[in-house]
Amino acid sequence: MATTADFKNGLCLEYNGDLYTIVEFQHVKPGKGGAFVRTKLKNLKTGKVIPNTFNAGVKIDIARVERRPYQFLYKDENGYNFMHTETYEQVSIEETIIGAPQFLKEGQGVEIMFHAETETPLTCDLPPFVELTVVYAEPGVKGDTATNTLKPATVDTGAIVNVPLFIGEGERIKVDTRTGDYSERVKS
Repeated sequence: MATTADFKNGLCLEYNGDLYTIVEFQHVKPGKGGAFVRTKLKNLKTGKVIPNTFNAGVKIDIARVERRPYQFLYKDENGYNFMHTETYEQVSIEETIIGAPQFLKEGQGVEIMFHAETETPLTCDLPPFVELTVVYAEPGVKGDTATNTLKPATVDTGAIVNVPLFIGEGERIKVDTRTGDYSERVKS
């Protein structure tokens, strides 16, 4: 058992029969009345973020979770298959718990969070940025550069990313996996 004084971003807790992670929290001490903690909790099953308020000092159940490094192997009818980078054990997980499955490519390193008591995978997080190769992009038209204009480009994983007009086929780009946006061109 822990209290609201132990809150920190990323803390996993059991609340109303589900597992939640703390996205954001704020201790509030009003001039009148008791202190409380405002939080935003993300449901690990549905991904929905809900606001919640806890009274200061209230007891909460912390869920023990472990983050383990895995490597993406392949996708088949059972789901996405990953291999632990140290023990070489393999695990298959469904697409719904993967953060950005459209940017996964073979050999990509990820971090999978497991519930320690039940050994069930909860989330699969890609690194914040991945390097991908543009396999198809329309050529930019000269004179269309009055503003920061973007065009759709297909990368080697099959995902479509909006890139600046100067990006062409065969170029490597860095993509933000949290938002799906183009970040920069990778210099080779």
